Amino acid sequence: MSYNDAFFRDISPTFLKNGDDVRAVDWEFNAWGGLFDGLYFPWDQDNLVSRKVCELNRIDYYHTDFVLEGCGYITDGQGTLILTEESALSEGRNGIVDKTAVEALLMDYLSVRKIIWIEQGYYMDETNGDIDNMVRFIKPGEVVLTWTDDQNDPQYRISHQALEILERETDANGKRFIIHKIQIPAPMFATDEESNGVDPVNGLLPRYAGDRLVASYVNFYLVNGAVILPIFHDDQDDVAIHKFSKLFPDRKIIPIYCRELLLGGGNIHSIVASIPK
Repeated sequence: MSYNDAFFRDISPTFLKNGDDVRAVDWEFNAWGGLFDGLYFPWDQDNLVSRKVCELNRIDYYHTDFVLEGCGYITDGQGTLILTEESALSEGRNGIVDKTAVEALLMDYLSVRKIIWIEQGYYMDETNGDIDNMVRFIKPGEVVLTWTDDQNDPQYRISHQALEILERETDANGKRFIIHKIQIPAPMFATDEESNGVDPVNGLLPRYAGDRLVASYVNFYLVNGAVILPIFHDDQDDVAIHKFSKLFPDRKIIPIYCRELLLGGGNIHSIVASIPK
């Protein structure tokens, strides 16, 4: 299958289940911002991947002209959806849009009943703050939140704002959230060697030495019986592994070193997607 970039979740369809019936939503994709503030050009092959996946697997799908990526929202499977204003309302995706209209569209296509808006995603996330680096469901009514206690880190304010929102909100069933704070590793930055190792391609934004990497343990991926957990060769890795083993006692924790994915602008959850049975 032809594509322009590797982060498959963002270009994949959203799958919906109604009993044994599986259908999908085919969103538009424009490289996280199109010609306004997108990350590369062209993105034409990426924009075809979603419908190709559906057609190859003979899954009926609904098409919408709304631009949204698979990392741009999370759901609990019971009617609650969380996303960031920074991403979903970014001008490069859908122009200047009304939040109420976006909510109506998401409720229509995804059958969600409650939408919660977080102001920002992870600091310096080049995708305009996708939610999957900030907040994830571990079960209905229970989330993990990217966190730092370092008041000098710009992430500190962002995480505290997200916490305040989640603490005053409820899910679609009226339940208050249980919130687990997941400390980030020490700030990580691209090196000169890594920057020089990126081959320049027309239409691709350059990678600079000193760029902060979006290192988030919250960007984990669930597989049958296990949790694929990103690690970064940081002292915080062991703390995260222990924390997730407590949060998912029935799953094996499989740590995967993900620095190379960070250099590409994503993480383990960003690069994979699954089709429900």
